Amino acid sequence: MLVSLIVPCFNEQEVLPLFYHEVSAVFAGMEYEYELIFVNDGSRDGTLDILKKLAKEDSRVVYLSFSRNFGKEAAMYAGFCNAHGDYVAVIDADLQDPPALLPKMLNILESGEYDSVATRRVSREGEPPIRSFFARQFYRLINRISDADIVDGARDFRLMKKEMVDVIVSMGEANRFSKGIFGWIGFRTCWLPYENVERAAGETKWSFWKLFQYAVDGIINFSQFPLSVASWFGMFMTFLSFFFLVLIVVRRLIFGDPVAGWASTVCIILFCSSLQLFCLGIMGQYIAKTYVEAKQRPHFIIAETNGSDVIKVK
Repeated sequence: MLVSLIVPCFNEQEVLPLFYHEVSAVFAGMEYEYELIFVNDGSRDGTLDILKKLAKEDSRVVYLSFSRNFGKEAAMYAGFCNAHGDYVAVIDADLQDPPALLPKMLNILESGEYDSVATRRVSREGEPPIRSFFARQFYRLINRISDADIVDGARDFRLMKKEMVDVIVSMGEANRFSKGIFGWIGFRTCWLPYENVERAAGETKWSFWKLFQYAVDGIINFSQFPLSVASWFGMFMTFLSFFFLVLIVVRRLIFGDPVAGWASTVCIILFCSSLQLFCLGIMGQYIAKTYVEAKQRPHFIIAETNGSDVIKVK
């Protein structure tokens, strides 16, 4: 049995040696062949140099270096496209995803009861409270308004059978949200809880703003609910406008022409205009996603690799 381990990397020079040492120690205690697929996502530090050094020292190390930064989703997709293992795992290089869980995950898949083993954090110790709060609200919201099953605290760290990976690769959408894709395609998944682990070295690449954008992308990619909200706002304002129109006509017939205040008029105009712009903004997000899909540009471009038969552009 061959296990493919996909490791997206972006400016991870400080933690890569630690990660490689720990993963190698884990696999040394198991009777599995394995390959380490490191995807260099346009790093600007010494990440690529370290990967080249590891590849020279260990034939099981394969590095895929992008021509620029395409993002973590593209890095995972490139790994899926080039994985050869019977089992395929995705894991972050920062060691917040404990490699020590891999033996247990493999044992669960070997039982034949499940097609994938996914991890979820049961605690968020060390994370800013405001980020934890919004993360929990995001999981609640997306599970209510979409058909994707995303567990609270779910991580990208998971082990899958090759059949499941082939289905993921076949979904060639440009706007990728892997947590949603994993849940949408189904398959039998075993959830493995673990306590939050701090980064072994380096700094996180996910600011609050980037996480917010990622959450918005996830909602738009897997739900039409925001479009429905825009429609409901439109219907509500139509009925409200009709009601006030009737009210104004009745007042004019009974009380004559009242003195109209400019403040109330301005407030109503501003409110309606803001609501229209809000709804147009929602529709604009969907149109923008459609525009990106229509261009059919590649998800990634691999500029340099030590692997053979590598899919360099897709």
